[in-house]
Amino acid sequence: MTSRTPATARETLGSTFAGAAGGGSGDPDKACDSSGSRGSRGTEGPAGVTVDRHLAAAERHASLAADVRAGLTSQPRELPPKWFYDATGGLLFDRITRLPEYYPTRREHAVLTAHADEIAAACPAMTLVELGSGTSEKTRLLLDALRRLGTLRRFVPFDVDEATLLQAGEDILRAYPGVAVRAVVGDFERHLGSLPGSPAGASPASPSPGTRPAAGGDRRLIAFLGGTIGNLQPAARAAFLRAVRDQLRDGDALLLGADLVKDTGRLVAAYDDSAGVTAAFNRNVLSVINRELDADFDLRGFAHVAAWNAENSWIEMRLRSVRDQEVTVRALDLVARFEEGEQMRTEISAKFTLDGLRAELAASGLATSCQWTDPDRDFSVTLAVPD
Repeated sequence: MTSRTPATARETLGSTFAGAAGGGSGDPDKACDSSGSRGSRGTEGPAGVTVDRHLAAAERHASLAADVRAGLTSQPRELPPKWFYDATGGLLFDRITRLPEYYPTRREHAVLTAHADEIAAACPAMTLVELGSGTSEKTRLLLDALRRLGTLRRFVPFDVDEATLLQAGEDILRAYPGVAVRAVVGDFERHLGSLPGSPAGASPASPSPGTRPAAGGDRRLIAFLGGTIGNLQPAARAAFLRAVRDQLRDGDALLLGADLVKDTGRLVAAYDDSAGVTAAFNRNVLSVINRELDADFDLRGFAHVAAWNAENSWIEMRLRSVRDQEVTVRALDLVARFEEGEQMRTEISAKFTLDGLRAELAASGLATSCQWTDPDRDFSVTLAVPD
C-alpha cells in the first residue's frame, strides 16, 4: 500500500494511475554522513502553470490493457498497483491515511516536520521536484523550509494525471507567490529524463545537455516520498534508482521516504484494517478493469488478503477468489477462469532496514548524505547524492 500517497491519491477528473551509503551516528533518529513518447513541452496551463506532457490518454489505455492481459494470463496472476487509483481509489486511500492502523503517512510527516530545515540546509535547492505530486502538507513542509532558506524558485510536480497536477500547481502558485510551477505529466518509471534540468529534458534556462554544473547552479531536490519505492521489486527498484542517479547533477539530491521493518502484526494490520477500507481499495482495481476494459469482475467474488512475505521482507496484497468463476474482459477478447481459493497479487510493499537502504543506494551510485527516522523508527527519510 505504499504506492498510496496522499500526493497521488486524490479525486481527479476521470481515471488515473500512479505511477512512487554513508555511516551512522549514535543518535537513533538520525544518521548523517528513460524512454517514452516525446510529448509536448512548455504548454501554458491554467493560472500560469506550465505543463510538459509526456503521457497521452491513448498510451495510458494501452498500458492498462497490456498489464491486464499479462497479469491475467500469467501464473500466478498479478496486477500492478498503479491501477488502484481512479477517483474512487483516491478517495478510499485518503480514508486509509486517517485509520489508526495505517501509520506510514503520520510517521513520514513527523520526520519531515522535525527535519525539513536540515534537509533544506543540506540541499539548498532552487527547484523542488516531487515524483507523485500533490499539495499535501508534506510537500509544503519542504517548500516552506526552502523558502525560509531563501533558495526556492521553482516547483516541479510530476505525476501521470494532469488534473491532479494542475490543481496542485494552482494551489502552490497561490500559496507561494514568486515560485514558478512547471508540471510534468509522465510515468516516473519511464519519463525521468523529461524532468526540467535533466540531461535529456533541459529547459531553455537550464545547462546544455551533458553538462554537470557546479553546486551553485539550479540545484534540484528530487523528492520521492510515501514509501512508494517499496512497490517496486528489487530489479525494478535498482533500475529506478539508477535512472534517478543518471538525472542528478552536481549539487542535486534525492529525498527518499521508505517504510522500515517492524512487528509483523503491525505491518499486516496496516494493510488489513478492521473497518474494511483497505479491502474496498484492493477490490477497486477490479472496478477499474470493468469500466475501462469492459470486463465483468464480480467484486463480491473476491476477498481481500494481506500477508507478510518474510523471505522478501514485504507485505503482499492479494485478491482471493471465493468460488470457481469465469471473468470476461471483452476489450481484450479474454476469458480468465479462477478456481475457488486462487489468489491474485495486486501489490507488494517492501520494508527496509537503514543499512539495507544505504546499500541499495550505493549500488546505484548514490551516497547517503543524511538519514532520519521518527522516534519509534517506523519510517525513514534519506537524503542521497551522486557518488
